[in-house]
Amino acid sequence: MSNIAGKAYAMNVVTPIKWYRAWINRLIFWAGGLPFFSSHLKGLTTLSLIHYARWALVSPRQFPRLDESQPKETIKYTYMFFFSNFNGSWNQYVDSFHMAIPAGLDLFWHKNIKYPNSIPLQPFHSYINHNQIWTNHYYNAYPLATSNDIKAAIAVKKKLKKFIELNNFDSPELFQKEYNKLLNDVQEHLNLMEPTPIVSLSAEAVEKRRTADHHRFRNRAASSS
Repeated sequence: MSNIAGKAYAMNVVTPIKWYRAWINRLIFWAGGLPFFSSHLKGLTTLSLIHYARWALVSPRQFPRLDESQPKETIKYTYMFFFSNFNGSWNQYVDSFHMAIPAGLDLFWHKNIKYPNSIPLQPFHSYINHNQIWTNHYYNAYPLATSNDIKAAIAVKKKLKKFIELNNFDSPELFQKEYNKLLNDVQEHLNLMEPTPIVSLSAEAVEKRRTADHHRFRNRAASSS
């Protein structure tokens, strides 16, 4: 399963909307940026497992033709594309969305074909699973880093730069004293990035296969040199 890269999971969900109703969804997404409506989405921004989440609407006339020789397609629906990268398992993510912004999900997927609403949970699970497009290739530059690891690294970098810029140390003793203060200040952001326990047997199988492929590639390269 190439949806998983290290601690991260890539989700792609494509759902159809009747083209003459898509304007309602566009209006909802526009309104979601206004202060009154964005307050209903705070539950989403507090989910630290999310790297990012994005919805995009593509109308029938916006689908590209790769070449003039490609036959024109008759597309009956507008399609909504949902893309997200997150830490943890599929169930953890979908359940977190369900708990954090159930009303927001119902707005975003408003009038999507056969959308069952986010409550109860099981039909919502089935809907997302049915419409999910599996990732063929997922590259992650820092596979052992969670979104919280990245936030922690940014915080440490800022404090370290401030420490370097604002301190002139007249003696080793003063440096040690200020350095200890720095360590005390950033200790909550210092952690060890390690592989997490497997989230599924399929994820474990993928990791074993990747390791075996890596060894085969290295052996092949060594023998040809």
